[in-house]
Amino acid sequence: MKILGISGSVFGTKSRTALDTFKTNFSPEVEYEIMDLKDLNIEFSDGRDYRDYTGDTKILIDKILEVDAILIGSPVFQASIPGSLKNVFDLLPIDSLRNKVLGIVMSAGSSKHFLVAEYQLKPILTYMKAKPLENFVFIEGSSFNRGAIINDDINLRLENYAKTMEAAVRNERLHQESEDALFDF
Repeated sequence: MKILGISGSVFGTKSRTALDTFKTNFSPEVEYEIMDLKDLNIEFSDGRDYRDYTGDTKILIDKILEVDAILIGSPVFQASIPGSLKNVFDLLPIDSLRNKVLGIVMSAGSSKHFLVAEYQLKPILTYMKAKPLENFVFIEGSSFNRGAIINDDINLRLENYAKTMEAAVRNERLHQESEDALFDF
């Protein structure tokens, strides 16, 4: 099972910190890799075919296409997702997330931004035919200190979220296999 973590901002460290905790929370059967947009040189989407991009942009697109699931870590900026994360979705063909399980971990300085994932990120993912998990993990800025998550409740929720995500990927695989068997003549 391959899961890709995408740290969706070119600024800050909280999203990456949250995604790093999954390294120890996923079971050994999971191949988990993180791509941090801060470390990549991603081109702006300009409408060309996704296969025409090169460099880090092509590497990121290819990783997204090959994995079973994606875990998005994103801060909330100006009551919205960062433009760098939206750009990633704009680079992809519409069906590229079809039947991929998508997990979401959002961080913000205030609880007032709790629903950004629900009202802004999930509609994009659903439009692209992904299978976003019903729940997501929201982390307030006060739960971080010196590059670590210091809130035990948040750490427990991240651990449980990893298990939920793995189970969802297994269930999606079984569902796809049963659908394939129906049409296998």
